Amino acid sequence: MAALKEGAQAPAITSKDQNGNEVSLSDYKGKTVVLYFYPKDDTPGCTAEACDFRDNYQGLQAKGIVVLGVSVDDEKSHQKFINKHSLPFTLLADTDQKIVNDYGVWEEKNMYGKKYMGTVRTTFIIDGDGKILHIIKKVDTKNATQQVLDLINN
Repeated sequence: MAALKEGAQAPAITSKDQNGNEVSLSDYKGKTVVLYFYPKDDTPGCTAEACDFRDNYQGLQAKGIVVLGVSVDDEKSHQKFINKHSLPFTLLADTDQKIVNDYGVWEEKNMYGKKYMGTVRTTFIIDGDGKILHIIKKVDTKNATQQVLDLINN
């Protein structure tokens, strides 16, 4: 699949959240959505990013921004992650890797010389009409909210 670009229509999403409820991107029509992809629940970088969104969540909500996290972990893993870190937003379970593939963030990675497929940490900012406003490829896990706000406020 060709890489998504800013200005393009965001691919439709329907997936289960941490509670087993079906969630679609279209549920948030009219709202700005921060759709962030992360490799794995409860790992250091992913925890830092999730906690940064948690710590700034009220400010994001006040601006009408919805936060949705996506990883290939299952609902049970998401539930533990949310409970452990008191995360106030929805995490989507993409166990069949459809969403990561549709968004082009499932790529070959290399760690210590070992190649494997995994999620590349990426954040998409999607407007109320489902159009991709911004794509953040170099996510600063400790300042993820500020990266989003800098783009939205400009």
